[in-house]
Amino acid sequence: MSGTEKSKAHAETAKGKVEETVGRAVGNERMTAEGRADQVKGQARHAEEDVKGAFRR
Repeated sequence: MSGTEKSKAHAETAKGKVEETVGRAVGNERMTAEGRADQVKGQARHAEEDVKGAFRR
């Protein structure tokens, strides 16, 4: 996994966690759902890069 892609995946996951937490705190279901979606995107990016890395070896 390249460093930049790894950073992007971590940032997206962290952003999603924050957005979900804030959404729950203010009672905004849409923000909560968007936060969960961002977390899933970050995790998918991680998995994609892990697969790419496995084939590069």
